[in-house]
Amino acid sequence: MPIDAKLLERAYQSGTLEGLPDGHFIDGRFQPAQAGGRMESFDPGRAEPFATFAAGDAADVDQAVASARGAFEDVWRDTAPEARGRVLMRTAELIRANVSRLAVAETLDSGKPVGEAQGDVLGAARTFEYYAGACDKLQGDTFPLGPDHLGYSFNEPVGVTAHIIPWNFPISTTARGIAPALAAGCTAVVKPAEQTPFTALMLAELLSEAGLPPGACNVVTGTGQDVGAPLVAHADVDHVTFTGSVATGTGVMKAVADNVTSLVLELGGKSPVVVLSDCDREAALDGVMGAIFENAGQICSAGSRLVIERAIHDDFVDTLCQRTGALSIGHGLRDPQLGPVNSDRQLETVSGFVDRGRERGATVLTGGAATTDPQTGKGWFYEPTIIADRPVDDELVQEEIFGPVLTIQIAEDAEDAVRLANATRYALVAGVYTRDFEAAHQLARRIDAGQVYINEYFAGGIAVPFGGNRMSGFGREKGLEGIRSYCRTKSVAARIAR
Repeated sequence: MPIDAKLLERAYQSGTLEGLPDGHFIDGRFQPAQAGGRMESFDPGRAEPFATFAAGDAADVDQAVASARGAFEDVWRDTAPEARGRVLMRTAELIRANVSRLAVAETLDSGKPVGEAQGDVLGAARTFEYYAGACDKLQGDTFPLGPDHLGYSFNEPVGVTAHIIPWNFPISTTARGIAPALAAGCTAVVKPAEQTPFTALMLAELLSEAGLPPGACNVVTGTGQDVGAPLVAHADVDHVTFTGSVATGTGVMKAVADNVTSLVLELGGKSPVVVLSDCDREAALDGVMGAIFENAGQICSAGSRLVIERAIHDDFVDTLCQRTGALSIGHGLRDPQLGPVNSDRQLETVSGFVDRGRERGATVLTGGAATTDPQTGKGWFYEPTIIADRPVDDELVQEEIFGPVLTIQIAEDAEDAVRLANATRYALVAGVYTRDFEAAHQLARRIDAGQVYINEYFAGGIAVPFGGNRMSGFGREKGLEGIRSYCRTKSVAARIAR
């Protein structure tokens, strides 16, 4: 499904996309912020604003939550499961029909190469398709209480759900949260990151076009302080799904505690890619590069640590550095191999990690500097970077950089690789490359992570549950596990004999 070439060219030449949403999406329609506030959205590939959007506050949040509550109690929770499924399936079809506009908007907003953005959009369509099929399969249980009693349970929708969306995967994260929520019969209020508001708004409009009742999905844009904080602390929100940093996530935990609101947290990662000496080296090289350089490394589950056996370290790393240095850099609409980081603040963060590492004696094997689009001299770019073996307590090993920076750790053998893999406070995902099937599955058991990829990083898709342990959060999204977060179990026990 190729991107519309004319649309792509118009967007690149004009620096924007015509017909972008204007306002919050509340109660089935776009409307301005009640206080009239506006914000700029920046194109990271040019480091220039390309559009403005509504800057909301607590009053807009109150309106959106009230709309979601009304839609939940009056319409959506009592809509037949098969009817909910038809709405979600039509949404998937509409996403595919609008893939070019959505992908271009995502690239302008986030900076990522348009090919990656297209993959995210199609993944969002697949997400709605997957949960459309789950709507009428949320079965309960029966309990063997004997001939005089009947016991059974069923799943109820939890109610109004809040979704705090990060800037690195706007449409993907929005879809993986609201699709299972809507499938379960919940309604949603979405707060996209202020850096990337547009595809969440466009998605809400497509849901409405697909037949979702007004108020069942609302989007309020603005800052975390003005919109996100009042949303997660709102007394009429029944569940919060948050994706973001550990620091903000702990703040969300404290905010929801007052209302005893249920919560799913998907936080940071410092994920290892374990490469053993018997691996398929071409597959491992491709996997390592994709794990850290997709979306310029701005992925919570990025493989930002290469844990490699010493026996193959030298040749493998030499080849890895050669390929890394040859990656093309440029504006996302030109579909380079590496796009920009999302903001000047993020560029400063990435640069700070590498510069401090150099001061501690770290060897930068390739990259290691901020740069710009070679064609325009603009944008927030950082060279794809590989850093030589660092001790386990080094900041470059322990902290999430969230940029195109890979740190190497040398392992003596598989046992040592497990030790290194588990030596951070994070436990989100891990990758393993080996031809030894038994060893692979032993490593999968022993590495502390919510998801382990074997011989293909980012394997799986929407059907595979995703989430972390320890400081990477709790709860699971995606798969059938993902829909359970939006349900509560009601049990019934009845005496049926006199």
